[in-house]
Amino acid sequence: MTVEVNAQLVAKNIHDLQDRLAQLSQDRDVRIVAVTKGFGVDAPRAALAAGLTMIGENYAQELVSKHEELSPAERERIEWHFLGRLQRNKVRSLAPIVSVWQSVDRIELIDEIARRAPGAKVMIQLNLSEEPQKGGAPILEGPALVRHARSVGLDVVGLMGVGSAGDPTDSAAAFGELVALADGLGLSERSIGMSDDLEVAVAQGSTMVRVGTGLFGARAPRDGV
Repeated sequence: MTVEVNAQLVAKNIHDLQDRLAQLSQDRDVRIVAVTKGFGVDAPRAALAAGLTMIGENYAQELVSKHEELSPAERERIEWHFLGRLQRNKVRSLAPIVSVWQSVDRIELIDEIARRAPGAKVMIQLNLSEEPQKGGAPILEGPALVRHARSVGLDVVGLMGVGSAGDPTDSAAAFGELVALADGLGLSERSIGMSDDLEVAVAQGSTMVRVGTGLFGARAPRDGV
């Protein structure tokens, strides 16, 4: 089951969020990844129509299905970001489609992406909240994963992290630690901040926020999940 998307409302939400980010970030460019999990193909279409080209998905099957429904012209414009926990056996089907792999968190996955998509753009995901149900490597393992990904020819463009549940301000220190590590590793992208905690993330140095419900509204519950 998917929720219908109102394209005019999405366009307004995108415009409002862009204005908000401009005020929060001042002289920095903070871009939006429109997260379309739980919505149909009308969600990426609405985002594209409003000028957003970076579209994020958390589930391999959903991403492939939506991509196949898009027209050739729409596929040319879109830049798919894979955001969810990823099994190695899903990499092959995603390799021709994904532009940026944001949720890379272990050596075996790095090696599989390097084999299936040589030179791909990746981000190393760090588990900032230490919650076991969330993906991401411990922050202390970040430098080694970046080195390994570079050694096998991947283009490591940044770090990604998910804040802790609850009070957004509780994530400030962890976001700051991720940004400092990115600086130390010479990485320009810091994908931190979602609908509920993006103000804190931008204040700490985010260059990319991942927003779904803030653009498209509430999602339908996922069957069996």
